[in-house]
Amino acid sequence: MTKQKTLLAAAMALAMATSAAAPQDTGDVLRATLDNGLRVVIVRDTLAPVVTSEINYLTGSDEVPDGFPGTAHALEHMMFRGSPGLSKDQLAAVAANMGGSFNADTTQSVTQYYFVAPSSDLDVALHTEALRMRGLDLADAEWAKERGAIEQEVSRDMSSPNFKFYSQLLAQLFDGSPYAHTPLGTRESFDKTTGAMLRKFHDQWYAPNNAILVIAGDVDPAVALAEVKIHFGDIPRRALPARPVFHFKVANAKTVLLPTDSGFGSVYLAYRWPGLHDPDYAAAMVLDKVLGSQRAALFGMGMTGKALYGGFSGSSMPEAGVGTAIGIFPRGGDPQPVLKEMRSILADAASKGVDPALVEAAKRNAIAELEFKKNSVEGLANAWSDALAFEGADSPDAIRQAIEAVTPEAVNALAKRTFDPAHAMTAILTPESSGKPIEGKGFGGAESFASSPDKPVTLPDWAAQAFTKLDVPHSTISPVSYTLPNGLRLIVQPETISDTVEVYGSIRTNQDLQSAKDEEGVADVLDGLFPFGTSSLDRLQLQQALDAISARQSAGTSFSLSVPAAHFAEGMKLLADNELHPALPPEAFGVVQQQIAGAVAGQVQTPEFLLMIGLDAALLPATDPELRHATPESVKALDLGKVKAYYAKTFRPDMATIVIVGKVDPAQAKQIVEQAFGDWKAEGAQPDVDYAAVPVNKAGHLHVPDSSAVQDSVQMKEIVDITRDDDVRFALNLGNEVLGGGFYASRLYHDLRDKSGLVYNVSTGFDLDKHRSTYEVSFGSDPDKVAPAAKLVVRDLKQMQDEPVSAEDLKRAKGILLRQLPLNEASFSSIGEQLLIFAEQGRPLDESTIAARHYLELTAAQVQQAYRQHIRPDALVTAVKGPAPK
Repeated sequence: MTKQKTLLAAAMALAMATSAAAPQDTGDVLRATLDNGLRVVIVRDTLAPVVTSEINYLTGSDEVPDGFPGTAHALEHMMFRGSPGLSKDQLAAVAANMGGSFNADTTQSVTQYYFVAPSSDLDVALHTEALRMRGLDLADAEWAKERGAIEQEVSRDMSSPNFKFYSQLLAQLFDGSPYAHTPLGTRESFDKTTGAMLRKFHDQWYAPNNAILVIAGDVDPAVALAEVKIHFGDIPRRALPARPVFHFKVANAKTVLLPTDSGFGSVYLAYRWPGLHDPDYAAAMVLDKVLGSQRAALFGMGMTGKALYGGFSGSSMPEAGVGTAIGIFPRGGDPQPVLKEMRSILADAASKGVDPALVEAAKRNAIAELEFKKNSVEGLANAWSDALAFEGADSPDAIRQAIEAVTPEAVNALAKRTFDPAHAMTAILTPESSGKPIEGKGFGGAESFASSPDKPVTLPDWAAQAFTKLDVPHSTISPVSYTLPNGLRLIVQPETISDTVEVYGSIRTNQDLQSAKDEEGVADVLDGLFPFGTSSLDRLQLQQALDAISARQSAGTSFSLSVPAAHFAEGMKLLADNELHPALPPEAFGVVQQQIAGAVAGQVQTPEFLLMIGLDAALLPATDPELRHATPESVKALDLGKVKAYYAKTFRPDMATIVIVGKVDPAQAKQIVEQAFGDWKAEGAQPDVDYAAVPVNKAGHLHVPDSSAVQDSVQMKEIVDITRDDDVRFALNLGNEVLGGGFYASRLYHDLRDKSGLVYNVSTGFDLDKHRSTYEVSFGSDPDKVAPAAKLVVRDLKQMQDEPVSAEDLKRAKGILLRQLPLNEASFSSIGEQLLIFAEQGRPLDESTIAARHYLELTAAQVQQAYRQHIRPDALVTAVKGPAPK
């Protein structure tokens, strides 16, 4: 590393060095450095009986050999294909039995591997990671199989115009340095990569003295540290190669023009930005929030009609980063006025400075975010990993003092140095049409695949013992439920893990069933008006009031609030004011109507929309209300009176639910909500907002061209004759985990990715509604791989009908679903969203526990019968977006 660290960073490094001699226990945080150099931080978080383990290797695409930009990424993939003492099939089974939340990511400087699992499984997670640190099975035959999957990932990302721009951006801003390429890699370099090259990279960099292990969750730190020492303590340290040297050249101005399949155009102005180790990093964090504030001029472009949207985003790597202003313009619109306005705003920031009031608000919000990080076990682990592995800090709170010390003068000086037009990277992504959808009889030839189930996987004793018995996990939440006199449902789940409160709410509406003929788009226009404030506070005053209490809020049919507990009552008052008394100003209506009409005009021409509407048309009757959609004409025909009438008709307390999670007493929360929402009244009978039942569909095929894509996106979908209240859903969900759950351990992943390399990922799922439901399998693949992948999907579905699933598959699927109960209670957001769904669907609030009991009792014969009776493999509608399948 060549950049000079700040005094703060140096102090942090010194503190970490002095902690190496012995564990340092500060209550809920235990730090230690093993004799082999492995740094360990264990953070107790009792939100749920869940733990997240993250092993951070301090290597990534920065250290790859010349000409092989994806080496670190390729090794990340191969870490899932087995180690001495743990085959790839055993690894997949272990991860699946733990609940299936097991993954990794590769960045420029760090490669991370993580488990999210019940706390009782921590020892299994640590044993697994220690085996992978010791060594891998890196045979060329295994790499050949995995190469097919990683090349599909490359095709997926290279099908994104935004990713193409990002690749060019890095090459321009960081030419001649390791940051000049993304960590993704290229198909050409992967074709030249060998197993021996990957083994060498592992042996060089995957050492305990080049890793930081973070454990966060409901664990005893001392016990957890003892387990770490057992598994990792005897792995020898290694001499590490020299790190790359960063010498950044002057980045000269450049403009890139790219087509996009999006319904709108994008303008980007990008500049080199301070890195995580830069003395100006804290000032950059504050400037990022200032420029991205809803009170700032970039966001104001979208509120005044100068653009569809405006904003700013700063992203930092250790040695440098990218600061990007963003402007969105309608399809067919002229990007130049948007670009001119963005340049003017940034020029003003550089020459005149920014509003000191926004600097203070940004500092308060940045500091408040540190407390909100405690509201997720996984998020807390991520925060500690980011601080230690990326920022070189001592803890997530270490940046607090640096943020507090930031002055408006420091922010202005950074803006002046950064926003020099001579060094700006400009990109304009312009929407282009790809062609109309084409119906067909099918894709590909008469290729067939024989079913050849693999032998059952025998787990090693240390893992088998952990998964011997399946039980219904104990739920740690006990929400208190109220129904207010006006019909509003209130659910409160007290949590004391942080000094914050999070609110999740919704109003059940359905534009397709509640809007008048030729008023399609009225709900979209209404949603666009909520940010313009209330009848007593204009949009800037409302945002200023939220900033004053470090709160985040969104309003509409789906609404939310995140606020420090001390300001909960004030936050709820502001939220209620926005929900119940939206300003709906005439001048704003004209702006939003024009923006929505422009956005819709572009959207209806996008391949994504054409795929969606084509797929729905193949599944649903021709007159079904779900086929309604906004058009430019329907939006332009609206007036403010129609929007207000729709608001009055659909915003009813007896259709609303509010879920509150956090540091609040339920009785106090009820009192505050009654004060804020109690005067809200409903008139007339409750509306029916659920779609009616429909007959099952016939098979079909649809191809939607997408000229910007090199990979096809495939959706295979059908109507299923069950509802969300049918008990058979439990057997279907269990079978769905056999097919698509547990990553590599699932049948579809095994057949489509592991054995054949046809796809990068494949997802499956049921969408169960009150009267109608669908089943879908989706994947991405090269055009010549669509047909064989689709045939494998059909084959595996038929196998579910023809043969009972094995005892091993059944137990694994049950384990995934049972362990998901505590995992779904390991963050405020998952708790709140889960309770909100249960309430909206009229289910008991302990629905997860009820479902777990069903899953535990199901048999293989019941799963087979459910798939025989309700799944129709030969009736799937296959819709493909991208190049024509071959």
